[in-house]
Amino acid sequence: MRWAQYPRLSFRGFLIASVILCTAQVTLGQKPDDDDDSGYRPQPSTNVQSDVQALPIDAPPGSKVVVIAIDRTVELGLAAFVRREIENNPDAAAIVLDVNTLGGRVDAAIQIRDALLEAKPRTIAFIHPRAISAGALISLACDNVIMTEGGTIGAATPIQAGPGGQADAVGEKMVSYMRTEMRATAEANGRRGDIAEAMVDNEVVIPGIVDTGKLLTLDTDQALKLGMADGKAANLDELMAKLTLENPTIQTGESNWGEEIARWLTEPTISGLLLSVGMLGLMVAFYTRTVGAFTVVGFVSLAMFFGGHAVVHLVGWEEALLFIAGVALVVVEIFFVPGLGVPGVLGLVFVIAALVLALIGIPLDVSFQTGVLADAMTRVLLSLLGAFVLAVVVMRLFSRTAMGRALVLEDAETGFLSAPSASDLVGQTGEALTDLRPAGKIIIDGERHEATSEREFIARGTKVRVIGKDGAELVVRPVGVK
Repeated sequence: MRWAQYPRLSFRGFLIASVILCTAQVTLGQKPDDDDDSGYRPQPSTNVQSDVQALPIDAPPGSKVVVIAIDRTVELGLAAFVRREIENNPDAAAIVLDVNTLGGRVDAAIQIRDALLEAKPRTIAFIHPRAISAGALISLACDNVIMTEGGTIGAATPIQAGPGGQADAVGEKMVSYMRTEMRATAEANGRRGDIAEAMVDNEVVIPGIVDTGKLLTLDTDQALKLGMADGKAANLDELMAKLTLENPTIQTGESNWGEEIARWLTEPTISGLLLSVGMLGLMVAFYTRTVGAFTVVGFVSLAMFFGGHAVVHLVGWEEALLFIAGVALVVVEIFFVPGLGVPGVLGLVFVIAALVLALIGIPLDVSFQTGVLADAMTRVLLSLLGAFVLAVVVMRLFSRTAMGRALVLEDAETGFLSAPSASDLVGQTGEALTDLRPAGKIIIDGERHEATSEREFIARGTKVRVIGKDGAELVVRPVGVK
């Protein structure tokens, strides 16, 4: 197979492959450097504010207290779980977050933060032992913060996962956005906004607390002194004893199977794989103009991608309808309109837009201002080359094999006859039963044969002449072309 023989392959493959989405995420976390400036802690103070001995809650005997564990990476599946627990327990006396995390996704942390600020029950963060990065934002969104002895909170600067997995710095706009989120969250619950800002931006200076170039992290005593925490507790039992509740009913929140599946489907590697497989299936259908196993697997993969992101509230009706409309327009282009036209272009734009929007978990205007939108679009374009190469390799390796033909043949097709061995077919004329892109089917004297175009696209219904054989396939060219 000569690449120059198929000029339509590269252009169409390029357009279809552009819908491949390269997954990436902005996280809250510590960016290590040579000077180890992140996670700066002020000197311990001997003047520590006494922790509260009681957290008054006006509720009848036997009231419910819901305990939710935040004990792993903060991601979208966790956000969906926390939001559901808060929404399903508006009558609870208190919701306690059992926090022990080093951080996670910005969009997931913001979803949890918003749910906590809007919650009807009293919300309490129990930090044991650490609430770093995203954990700090979540904890400050609670009405009360209780820390175990030796706990830590802070170091919440946003970072970008680089191509090799390393932590890269983000732009000033993203830092500014997170600084504002942290300040607003702290002040919403009567805490110091400047302290919260210093946890995000190492340029924030607070005399006697943190110098420039240092990210702020507080231990339990420092957090108590500065009013960022309300008390200490050795464990959950001791925390429960601080609540002025008579015989409370303790309910432990548990994620359901749908949230666990969504957590798996939205993991960057898995979601990227689903997109790649989905787009590859569409590309095979595009080239062969048939629907087979590759296409079915592709559509199932895309359905799993959007389903998982819908559960974690990254995909709404807008994204779903945009994607469906895009696919419909692409189908019209592939099966009904010869050549690339307006339906194909609009369809590709719609599909790309839907996939990019499915990546963004913060408001669109904020993502535009902070560069998150541009970053997502850049990764889509960068993934284009890899997807195109993969498609070409698959088509070249499998289009001439029995397995490859089986994967792209329509299941409903009947009456197929394999290419005959008789060499006297060379020179005979027939008609293209399907488009040849370059492979397809022709009919000669009422019998169907596998065929491939010599050099160009051949539309269905075109009269063709057999000029040779290549393995099990006939090689044809349009009648009248020399």
